[in-house]
Amino acid sequence: MPKIYEYFGFIFYFYSNEHEPIHVHVTHGGNESVFELIMSDGVLQEIRVREKKGAVPLPEKDKRTAETFIQKYHPNIIEKWVKFFVLRQNVRSTNITKKL
Repeated sequence: MPKIYEYFGFIFYFYSNEHEPIHVHVTHGGNESVFELIMSDGVLQEIRVREKKGAVPLPEKDKRTAETFIQKYHPNIIEKWVKFFVLRQNVRSTNITKKL
């Protein structure tokens, strides 16, 4: 379960046995939601939020924060996805300390 980002208490990560579409799990304060990156011709078209079975979902404010983060960092998230799931390489976690 590689952690890919930390951002002011938010943890962004993949499960090691993931599937498409590209998506990232986000936890904050014990809550968790899943954000799917819907791409078309290499362009981010939409971010869909879904709830993780058995988890308390992120509150709306936290969902908005996570979505804003994902919009900004989606090229890096996709790069880490490809590196981990396609190329089978380790990915490093990045701690973001500057507010968006």
